Amino acid sequence: MKKYNVCVVGIGAVGTEMVRLLRSRSFPVNQMVILARSERQELIDGQPYQVKVAAPEAFEGMDFAFFAGTEGSKGASKTLGWEAVQRGCVAIDNGDDFRMDPRVPLVVPEINPEALKSHQGFISNPNCSTAIALMPLAPLHKEAKIRRIVACTYQAVSGTGSAAVKELQDQVKAWAEGRELKREVYPVQIAFNVIAQIGSAKDDEPGSTTEEVKLRRETHKILGDSSIRVASTCVRVPVINGHSEALHVEFENPITPERARELLEKAPGVRVVDDLKKSLFPTPIECSGKAEVLVGRIRKDSSVENGLALFAAGDNLWKGAALNAIQIAEKMIEMGLK
Repeated sequence: MKKYNVCVVGIGAVGTEMVRLLRSRSFPVNQMVILARSERQELIDGQPYQVKVAAPEAFEGMDFAFFAGTEGSKGASKTLGWEAVQRGCVAIDNGDDFRMDPRVPLVVPEINPEALKSHQGFISNPNCSTAIALMPLAPLHKEAKIRRIVACTYQAVSGTGSAAVKELQDQVKAWAEGRELKREVYPVQIAFNVIAQIGSAKDDEPGSTTEEVKLRRETHKILGDSSIRVASTCVRVPVINGHSEALHVEFENPITPERARELLEKAPGVRVVDDLKKSLFPTPIECSGKAEVLVGRIRKDSSVENGLALFAAGDNLWKGAALNAIQIAEKMIEMGLK
């Protein structure tokens, strides 16, 4: 089997998971390099990794570059992504800078792998909430054609980064000890609270946040259908890891909960967890560290014609970020594109 030289750019929460997944999935690695702002040594699961400075020349001889940028950060991929491409490397970007760029495919391998055929060396991961929502919705769209999606998301603090995880943990500990709950990452307390703002306010769409706009625009690009109406409210919740989403969907054609369940049980990357009488439904704890997106609470939505409601949960650091990026590279290899 051919082996590949790969680099991971950034070694925060997402970059660390990329390194772990490259190892655990037995990706055909010849050489792996970690790049960041400064040279140092990092320990991941007790194993030392030498970190080199991210610079254009660092991509010489690399086959894949996984950019581990977090949401909203204008970081390494904006500066170095196309530099990597110019050196013959495929850049796979977790950040949001190029998702809507017409040169750049926006890919979930289980949903639109054909988009990879037109790549120009640069491929984007979708936003975590988009990827988790579309894993169960895409098979249903193929069957009955989605007209409208109303999504309410319940997004974990790990989506903001390791500092947010620490802030939640510190606030919970401070509350238990009767101390003041300090905040630096979020504008209000996150422990025992929910925050109805993810991202910044969109000036061109008053009342919406950047996260909510991403969900609509990325859905259109991935499914190749800009006629789908998408409304969402994206909420940060005091959960360490795992995004959950309540999805209410209107279809053009009739589809029963039974048929939806049948389709989803066969859908790659999806696992049905749906038995209300036994209190079986997706939860953030259950989806954390899992490759599949969990889906349940599948039922008729009688408020609209041809409506279904469902609840999904997925690991935002895995399928919503690191895992999807690696699956893109795996799919490219499988398709003979690299």
